[in-house]
Amino acid sequence: MAKITELVADMARPVAEDAGCELWDVEYVREAGTWYLRIYIDRDGGVDILDCETVSRKISDLLDEADPIEGSYTLEVSSAGAERPLKRPSDFERFMGSPVAVKLYKAQNGRKEFAGVLAGYKDGDITITVGDAAMTFPKAEVALCRLRIEF
Repeated sequence: MAKITELVADMARPVAEDAGCELWDVEYVREAGTWYLRIYIDRDGGVDILDCETVSRKISDLLDEADPIEGSYTLEVSSAGAERPLKRPSDFERFMGSPVAVKLYKAQNGRKEFAGVLAGYKDGDITITVGDAAMTFPKAEVALCRLRIEF
């Protein structure tokens, strides 16, 4: 049986596309005793509250109809955000050359977070450039890689 996030993603993708957006990610998480179903959307130029409302109303109706989740949960539809996490190989390919922050599970040289420019992605390993130096982090050591806004 497919995971809840995969089922919801299959339902939400065409809804987001009909609204002129793309589905970025789906999360189903428990926080402080409450289950949250979070749907993240994106579009060129950014997502506004009306985009979120449109997708939320349509996907809510579909979820009520299909009822893929037992029990209660809170549905949230929001922008993927400017500093969104990169998860899929296509995310890394799309944002190659962009500023990123890489967080590690364990400190290296006394640091757990490194900022640089995304320079490579192969088999889950992430390479960033910091100045003239390239740093590669094995997939097993990376807790999170997200876009980073520079001011």
